Amino acid sequence: MTRADSVEVPKSTARPGSRLADFQKERKRLVRLGYRMLGSFSEAEDVVQDAWLRWEQADGGIDSPAAFLTRIVTRLCLDRLKSARSRRETYIGPWLPDPLVGSVDPDETIADDITVTLMLAMERLSPLERAAFLLHDVFDVALSDVAVTLRREPAAVRQLASRARKHVQAARPRFNVEAAEARRITQAFFVAARDGDTAALASLLAQDVEIHSDGGGKVLAFRNVIHGVDRALRLFAGLRRKNAPVAELLRTAEIDGLPGYISVDRGLVQTTALDIRRGKIATIYIVRNPDKLRHLTGNMIG
Repeated sequence: MTRADSVEVPKSTARPGSRLADFQKERKRLVRLGYRMLGSFSEAEDVVQDAWLRWEQADGGIDSPAAFLTRIVTRLCLDRLKSARSRRETYIGPWLPDPLVGSVDPDETIADDITVTLMLAMERLSPLERAAFLLHDVFDVALSDVAVTLRREPAAVRQLASRARKHVQAARPRFNVEAAEARRITQAFFVAARDGDTAALASLLAQDVEIHSDGGGKVLAFRNVIHGVDRALRLFAGLRRKNAPVAELLRTAEIDGLPGYISVDRGLVQTTALDIRRGKIATIYIVRNPDKLRHLTGNMIG
């Protein structure tokens, strides 16, 4: 039996309509929490659906639906993180979180400064550290409520959040890029990468640039992280020699808090996010795994 399954959920005496309304009010926030915990929209949706089943059966005398639902979703995510870590050990090529393009929903009101860079840094945290950091620092949950959720003393939770904060500090956004400059660099990079223009790329990339490409073994992608501008330039030049430049830019977009774009190449849609620091592209995150792009609706792509 998992921790989440051990939560007692007596049969509800609340009216079904009010129960559904309370859940719908929190649903977007819960999906965002599940995504930040797991890095997967499909798994976040599954967790939130499981939370609904527990919420539907819960005692009608709950003082705070938001706190109760947050507790359930967090514990379900903690259970899933165990198997997720073992799956990622056998994942083919670099693993990246599902790309969050803009907001999950135009009405989404939760704003945070978590980028894909920070998401990857959180992968190095323990599940409890990740939960404490997200709940307290990102979702503004009171320390006492986080302690109840994690079944730890407040002092222990404070230490968990503090350790997590120190571990991810270097990945926190530190370099603000003006929107116009971000668009210029993004569009220039797309054209240069498509055309294999090494001179233009050399002017855009940092010397220690990294390229992470997630195909999940389902589509062609770089099997290892590419390090350094020289290797990156040879890679793009080689791709251009092998293939005519047929990639099409669908639109620029904010992807997990970073400037980037959605493109299509020979019928395959991909997202590219650029971590720009001091006017140079420091890291490139490319998601090509079709399983991680299913949540991008026609409206998002179009």
